[in-house]
Amino acid sequence: MRIQKPIRILVVDDHFMVRMGLSASLNVEPDMEVVAEAGTSEHALEAYRRHLPTLVIMDVRLPGVNGTDTTAAIVREFPDARVLMLSTHSGEEEVYRSMQAGARGYILKSAIREDLLRAIREVHKGRRYLDPTVAPLLAERMSHRSLTSRELEVLRMVANGLGNKEIGAALNIAEVTVKLHVSHVLEKLNVKDRTQAATAALQRGIISLD
Repeated sequence: MRIQKPIRILVVDDHFMVRMGLSASLNVEPDMEVVAEAGTSEHALEAYRRHLPTLVIMDVRLPGVNGTDTTAAIVREFPDARVLMLSTHSGEEEVYRSMQAGARGYILKSAIREDLLRAIREVHKGRRYLDPTVAPLLAERMSHRSLTSRELEVLRMVANGLGNKEIGAALNIAEVTVKLHVSHVLEKLNVKDRTQAATAALQRGIISLD
């Protein structure tokens, strides 16, 4: 009988207790082995290069370089990397960016252990796994047009309470150009005014005021 090799896992999370808990929970599974842990993007890349895990559990919100950008960096260097995103948040933009970065799955930290194990095994097999809570959000996001980098800048300033004149001065563009960007933002977010735009963007994870 052929003995199946364990799923070699790299756990990436900036909280030591979370890493310790995940490692302890996964190491009792006969088909799983946590081979390394990391708390930052830099350490995650170093650990991946050194251990070449078969799967990465990646926290979305790392300090400094976030989990999404770290995933993109890993996938650029190792195109066959299999990354499962782990997050406390379920904003549609966050899910969309993670999958665009090359993640194979996305699961919430609130998920029960059995679902996490299922997600790990599905992603390891090369399949995509989406937490049932976020699957419809991703489908909804796929139907929307993306904001340009300039529109995102304007949107962040709108959310911080700046007026068109202030935004224009900050970005060194004409006030009429700011108005045009704002109108495009409202159209793409399918909202009626600036307040609704800011609220929708924060709720959907398009921007953050952290």
